[in-house]
Amino acid sequence: MSPCIPVLLSSSSVFPEPTAAAFALAASLGYDGVEVMVWTDAVSQDAGALLGLSRHYGVPVRSVHAPCLLVTQRVWSADPWERLRRSAVLAEALGAPLVVVHPPFTWQRDYARGFAAGLEELRSRHRGVRFAVENMYPVRMAGRVFVPYAPGWDPTAVGYPAYTLDLSHCAAARNDALEMADAMGPALAHVHLGDGSGEGRDEHLVPGRGTQPCAGLLWSLSSRGFTGSIAVEVSTRRARSRAEREADLAEALAFARAHLAASSTVDA
Repeated sequence: MSPCIPVLLSSSSVFPEPTAAAFALAASLGYDGVEVMVWTDAVSQDAGALLGLSRHYGVPVRSVHAPCLLVTQRVWSADPWERLRRSAVLAEALGAPLVVVHPPFTWQRDYARGFAAGLEELRSRHRGVRFAVENMYPVRMAGRVFVPYAPGWDPTAVGYPAYTLDLSHCAAARNDALEMADAMGPALAHVHLGDGSGEGRDEHLVPGRGTQPCAGLLWSLSSRGFTGSIAVEVSTRRARSRAEREADLAEALAFARAHLAASSTVDA
């Protein structure tokens, strides 16, 4: 395995347990770090609390996911730019080089209109932080399909300096993850590792349990010159116990490391 590609545990992967549980599980399972999903848990918003957890467990925070979900639209501020600014400040305080951000929702017209320019302005103010725009997916309901993002769910159609590739979102979009990685090119900065069945919904399965080319994507990273990080972002909300959740997260980490190692072997 290439030592240059750290495998992180997204704090969203331990939900409904709190943010603190992600640090405990990352340490016990041997993850290389944590991605903090900023949400309604006060600890996820607090640099001092997060630094305390990082030091206590010996696990660094290597990326921050800005509060871009529907349920986090009031976290910190109703203003999406203020949420991104505070995400950058949090990342700087934690020594994390990357902030994951979603494309704007269609109803955020002013935000969407100035999104690219606004990201560039933030990047100029926070030079140690990259803003990696994540691929999303259309929503399918009652036989209808609509896209809740502006100008669309595929950020490569616009073009940004950095991207996050989410394989579960590729499954939900019924989009080829390897082709998406090709479209992102050298701007691919971060990967959300999770699987999906391709049934048109966002599932965040443990990698290897769906139909997505999770192994193939990991194999390809070295040849792509990828120097970013991978965050395991899987859903364990249906786990019946901490032990079951821990087993799922251990399986995901083992999958990532095994296929990263295979990539290094092939390249050698």
